[in-house]
Order: sequence, then C-alpha cells, then structure tokens
Amino acid sequence: MYNILVVDDEEKIRQIIKKYATFEGHTVSEAKDGMEAVELCRKETFDIIIMDVMMPELDGFSACKEIRKHSDTPIIMLSARGEEYDRIHGFEIGVDDYVVKPFSPKELMMRVGAVLKRAASGKADEPQKDIFEYKGLSVDFTGRIVTVDGVRANMSPKEYDLLFYMVKNRNIALSREKLIMDVWGYDFYGDDRTLDTHIKLLRKSLGPYASLIVTLRGVGYRFEA
Repeated sequence: MYNILVVDDEEKIRQIIKKYATFEGHTVSEAKDGMEAVELCRKETFDIIIMDVMMPELDGFSACKEIRKHSDTPIIMLSARGEEYDRIHGFEIGVDDYVVKPFSPKELMMRVGAVLKRAASGKADEPQKDIFEYKGLSVDFTGRIVTVDGVRANMSPKEYDLLFYMVKNRNIALSREKLIMDVWGYDFYGDDRTLDTHIKLLRKSLGPYASLIVTLRGVGYRFEA
C-alpha cells in the first residue's frame, strides 16, 4: 500500500481523494497549500503526491519545483484548466501525470497505481550498458542520458520514458493507444493530448533530430532511424 500526500486548498476535494485512497488501503496525508506541502516533503517521505495547481501561498507548479530540488517522488497534478500550455509547463518541471478537474476518483486511483508501478519498474531494472547512437544523437538507456551533438538534453522523466520506448521499438509503427498503455501504463480514456504534448516536447528536446519522430496520420508515431 502507498503513502500518499494530497495537496489541495479545497477540503472537499481532499476528502474525496482520501475516501477512495483509504478504501484501497493507502495512507493519506493532507496539505492545504503548496507551502505546507513543501514543508511536509522535507520532513516525510511519500510514495506519490497528488497536487492541485491553483492554491494560495504557493501554487502547485512552484511547489513541484521546490520538491524536485530534493526529491523525485512521483507527482500527479490536478487542475481545473486543461490548456496545452499548463500541461507542457507541468511536464517540463517534472510532473508525472496531469488530471483535469472534474475527475473520476476511481480513474485517479488507477493513475496512481500506474505511475507507481512504472516508477518501481524503472528502479528495479539494472540493465548492462546500453547506448543507441545515430549521427550526433546519443541515447544512454543505462544512465538515462540523452545528448544532442555533444550537449546533454534536459528532459522530464516522462520524456525520457517515451523516447527510450520509441527508440527501443524504432522503425515500428506505434499506435497512440499502445504508446499510452506501455509508457503511461493505464487505459487510454479517450484523451490523447498528454501523448501529443510529450511528442511536441520531445521533438523540441531532440533539436536537429526531431524529424526522427515521424507522425503516422490516423495511427500514431514511429521513431525512424
């Protein structure tokens, strides 16, 4: 079972999440704003953080930045706004998933399980030195390091996951549903904006090698090298 920190200035939202989480056997701590969340994370260790964006004292994005300075605890961001800018900003600062309000508490718990399963799988894997190179692009699977023409790329954890998966399955047509299922680890739910946002961020990070990610209309994407 997991130790979850729920951060939201709305008590009703915190209580709904706590109700479903405790029903599944998880332990839940609460914070009403970003400042309180940062302080709790300095004192305690959590398995995952569910955090709202718009809060007093310190907003969710700023709190995430502070937490990321000393912790890689998975973070699921909640927001009443689903604009692409907010999603991109969240993923750039290291958010693992983004859920738009109103949300299904049951789906949220499924996402919690999927994010933690993925995180545990990543920590458990200890592969031998494995590096893919194409011209000036180097993808070090073992060290989770990507360099573009000798310069190390600065990407979010999920960007690394997506790129590594696509490179491992290079020259294979990957459907949107398969990418979501295998990289994020949960059912598709009909919202493909998360995938599109990450593809856009990934192409930006790859710079001159962005064209290696080919869009397959009506299907998905392919890493072509």
